Amino acid sequence: MSLFTTTYLWSQFSEGRIVMQQAFVLMANYNRQLNRQCYACAAQLSQHDVKQERGAYFGSIFATLNHILVGDILWLQRFARHPSAFRALQPVLSLPVPTGLQQILYSNLGELQQARELMDELIIDFIGQIRQSNLQHHLLYHNSKGLPYKKNFASLLLHFFNHQTHHRGQISTLLSQFGIDVGVTDLLSLIVNED
Repeated sequence: MSLFTTTYLWSQFSEGRIVMQQAFVLMANYNRQLNRQCYACAAQLSQHDVKQERGAYFGSIFATLNHILVGDILWLQRFARHPSAFRALQPVLSLPVPTGLQQILYSNLGELQQARELMDELIIDFIGQIRQSNLQHHLLYHNSKGLPYKKNFASLLLHFFNHQTHHRGQISTLLSQFGIDVGVTDLLSLIVNED
């Protein structure tokens, strides 16, 4: 996407022509739906197959699903420090901070799936608490290497959802190598048809 296009989109958001909060509600629901599809497909495999090294960036289906959860925890812990102190995010502050992007949080797919389902509900609750005015804030945070950043909160939310989508695409490919079709993955499937 060019800088011109990005600048144009932001102007449309800021002028109220597109309500970003509504877009994030859509993305939170899409996230939950696609996670359900990916986990249902992964559950068709043996624990050995789901953890088998497949040459992907994080190696296996399991490690990639795990990485998405690690990333979500790290970002949600950062988002919990937004001045609005979103109530839905308070539980993530009690979770241990992952020590690395490849840290394995759970030993099997069932445990990982339970944690994923809870996280997806938390994300939906969190997004439901965001107001348009919250999105213009610049969030101060440190990345996993300890480097400080100050970035637009709405842009960070876009990154949060894009990160999940990116890695689910990898999972879809890994599952297809086992002959398993994840099904419809287009965001379009969740967009309501207007009469």
